[in-house]
Amino acid sequence: MSEVYAARRDRLRERCHAGGSATALVTRASNVRYLAGAAPRGAALLLGRGGEGLLLCAEPPTGDAAEGRLDEAVRVQVLPAPGGDPAVAAADLATAEGTESLAVEEHHLTVARHRAIRSVAPRLRLTDLGGAVEQLRVVKDEEEISCLRIGAEIADQALGELLESILVGRTERHLALELERRLVDHGADGPAFATSVATGPHSGRRAHRPTDRRVEEGDFLSVCLGAIYRGYRCEIGRTFVIGTSPADWQIELYDLVFAAQRAGRESLAPGAEYRDVDRAARQVLDSAGYTDGLPALMGHGVGLEIDEDPQLAPAAMGKLDACVPVTVEPGVHLPGRGGVRIDDTLVVRPEADGGPELLTITTKELLAL
Repeated sequence: MSEVYAARRDRLRERCHAGGSATALVTRASNVRYLAGAAPRGAALLLGRGGEGLLLCAEPPTGDAAEGRLDEAVRVQVLPAPGGDPAVAAADLATAEGTESLAVEEHHLTVARHRAIRSVAPRLRLTDLGGAVEQLRVVKDEEEISCLRIGAEIADQALGELLESILVGRTERHLALELERRLVDHGADGPAFATSVATGPHSGRRAHRPTDRRVEEGDFLSVCLGAIYRGYRCEIGRTFVIGTSPADWQIELYDLVFAAQRAGRESLAPGAEYRDVDRAARQVLDSAGYTDGLPALMGHGVGLEIDEDPQLAPAAMGKLDACVPVTVEPGVHLPGRGGVRIDDTLVVRPEADGGPELLTITTKELLAL
């Protein structure tokens, strides 16, 4: 992996040089981890002309799963005094080494942190690194995809085991906690995000926060969960009916959302416009009269964060590349009745390689549990 991290840092250096800066300061935790293999809390990565980069941190790296395993080629400097800011220390060090221009992640630095950097390095010209690292992160290598694939397998296992248990009478909150425990039991670093379990009139809502409502016969039950594996996060969402055969309106709504999700999945291909993937799924729902209350986007990228570029939204600009993992997650919620969400994580692949690779494989049949 050391060669992989070195190549990533080299690509970022090339972008910095093209923008007129010889040195970059990376502070966003997911970006630090992408470039250095680990991201201790509050750490800052300083990349100059030569060397493999310097990681400044308030405390020594621990090497635990949540933090990641540091690339051996990266030098580490622990701040001598507690309470110091690694980003400010990095700027001070860059000035001492004669750096004239420093590219920083302005979208991540707070105003106070930016002012602190200015105060210790008033003559240092600060430029904006922008989303350069995030852009590098969009296309994943096969090692990253392997981590996502394992995370998806863990999420599938946890969900499958829940479906085999008795659900009626249990609360949304209880089921969410059980799913998160099962994720860890099967080898996840933890849940990729707050697990959503929604029943009855709550079902179909995006990012619903579980309540003490108990599962009842005839309910729709919608579940959305994900696992972190070696820092990488996947996502799966499914909807089921509890206890009895589905009602006609439930079958109709489920079939509609399933058709929208399938249209979105089938549109995933290298060169496809982000907004066209959104449109493929959204048009199915629009044509059935469900125009109000639809999600703002029909999918998004996943990786070291659960919601990263690309955004599959109506106004999104850009085209998909091969080896980009995304979700496709349409849903419809009917106030007072409930709704349906179906959510998969897939990897964009060319048709010659079999088309999009489905990572989350739990059945999408409308099961009565």
